Amino acid sequence: MSKIEEVRSEMIKAMKAKDKERKDSLSMLLAALKNFAIDKRDELTEDEENSVVLKEIKQVNDLLEQTPADRTDIIEQCRFRIKVYEEFAPKMLSEEEIKDIINEVVKSLGIEKPTVSDKGKIMKELMPKVKGKSDGKLVNQLVSGMFS
Repeated sequence: MSKIEEVRSEMIKAMKAKDKERKDSLSMLLAALKNFAIDKRDELTEDEENSVVLKEIKQVNDLLEQTPADRTDIIEQCRFRIKVYEEFAPKMLSEEEIKDIINEVVKSLGIEKPTVSDKGKIMKELMPKVKGKSDGKLVNQLVSGMFS
């Protein structure tokens, strides 16, 4: 079952349960998935569906960061929306799993003591392995932490 069908099914359940907030969140996610499919003019692959879900989560997180602290209504709505979207997001790698992958990449490149000048080579090999499975900022922090 594709993500579009999953989200549509959950949205119908939310409508039947008269859960307006959940239905609205699912409706926005469904629209994002459908728009991406329309732009592509083809069925979405699982990786593409996951990237759309992660992009939506990132956008809501950005909105949450920009929201003033006194706007608790918007903050609560964003947190709820993130919680709903995460139900459809792929399982993310833990920090330890990312560190293991970084170490594998460093060994495969034959680098014994990584320096800042090696960061580009490491990131070039590493990112395709963790893309869509981890937060890019966290990966960058972990790689940068190797040099200190």
